Amino acid sequence: MKKKADFVHPYIPNSVRHIKDKMLREIGVETIEDLYKDIPEELRFKEEMKLPPPITSECRLERHIKKILGKNLNCEENLSFLGGGCTRHHVPAICDEINRRSEFLTAYAGEPYEDHGRFQALFEYQSLMAELLDMDVVNVPTYDWCQSAGTVIRMAERITGREKILVSAHISPERSAAVNNYCRPVMDVISIAHDSRTGWLDLEDLRSKMDSGTAGFYFENPSYLGILETQVREIADIIHGPGGLVLTGVDPISLGVIAPPVQYGADIVCGDIQSLGIHMNYGGGQGGFIATRDEEKFVMEYPSRLFGITKTMVEGELGFGDVAYERTSFGQREKGKEFVGTHAALWGITAAVYLSLMGPKGMTELGKNVLQKAQYTAKRLSALPGVAAPRFEAPFFKEFTVDFSGTGLTVKKINDRLLKEGIFGGIDLSGVFPECGQSALLCLTEQHTLDDIERLVRALAGIFEGEGRNK
Repeated sequence: MKKKADFVHPYIPNSVRHIKDKMLREIGVETIEDLYKDIPEELRFKEEMKLPPPITSECRLERHIKKILGKNLNCEENLSFLGGGCTRHHVPAICDEINRRSEFLTAYAGEPYEDHGRFQALFEYQSLMAELLDMDVVNVPTYDWCQSAGTVIRMAERITGREKILVSAHISPERSAAVNNYCRPVMDVISIAHDSRTGWLDLEDLRSKMDSGTAGFYFENPSYLGILETQVREIADIIHGPGGLVLTGVDPISLGVIAPPVQYGADIVCGDIQSLGIHMNYGGGQGGFIATRDEEKFVMEYPSRLFGITKTMVEGELGFGDVAYERTSFGQREKGKEFVGTHAALWGITAAVYLSLMGPKGMTELGKNVLQKAQYTAKRLSALPGVAAPRFEAPFFKEFTVDFSGTGLTVKKINDRLLKEGIFGGIDLSGVFPECGQSALLCLTEQHTLDDIERLVRALAGIFEGEGRNK
């Protein structure tokens, strides 16, 4: 029997003993354990990992993996009304065609010597996003909305020198967790309530908590629950009075029909570009953006890359490259304000393709389409016995809350029944927003047809009728 040290694993490259020994000699150590000497003994795993034996046949391994993947349920085979930050929108074929080009796919980060047009593509992305947001400066995408929300709060702390931040209670649970994890070590994070009937922000609660020691207020419009905040100018006045900053999260898809946050007083805007021509991907497909005015106090606090355009040494030639590179973690490393990566830059190029295709008219038509379908679906669901749709009185965009409390069924039970009909129901809110009762968050996009909506209504009606007969 082979000794553990002599074992060659078919999936692990360079696991042949003499190759490992040569690699160790090259870096000047005798054993693998020498590489881990800084890790305390009590933290090291000393047992054998309980792994199944490797499948050495390529065809058998392929069959095994396909069998595992075949257990997945997806939104191509099932009708989906899920949203909450990752949504099924139409992806034009050219978006995939461009982002698969080798000069973008394999060279999405790095330096000018291997640019291959990537810097210009990202500059165009920033320009298109800036036009959509009516802002001057937009960053190369960071990881996702969770990180961009945490980052804009930390930017506000550095700009104002204040260590308290107010945050809407109606942001997504995932973003709330990220903000708390990222900001609480250096800031006090205080939640602001919303009216239980309308869903709008509680202005009195905001006034009572805003003071001269507060860096600003972060809220989302539309909110996680799809609610459109109409008190935005009052909110901005409350925050700006003592010198705070208004930080607003936004779904870019909504900006074809809804005013961009800067027009009602936002100082820093953030969000996610997943809705702009990017497929839903488990563990990917997200890209956070940050936008501000072109003022030094804002620009120098961006931790992420910004690409600009300038003249070169060649007469009439223009070049693209980093703006104030020294302020980034790429330039400062461990001394940087915060660390960011570039894994989402490819999605910025994809979003640029999407925005170029759509143009202002296309974005307006898309926004109207989504808005109308959400309103129509809520109206159809509200006709079902025991269903309140929408739960809140405020206007909404794309997503809305449906209260099933009057049906006597839990959201989980309803969603389980819907899944048997090949339908993904809405996100169950009963755990994270218990004040909403047995409510679900439903999402409508341009992908949904009238037949899809009627199929959902029929399925729910059948569930309620069946439950009534069983009583």
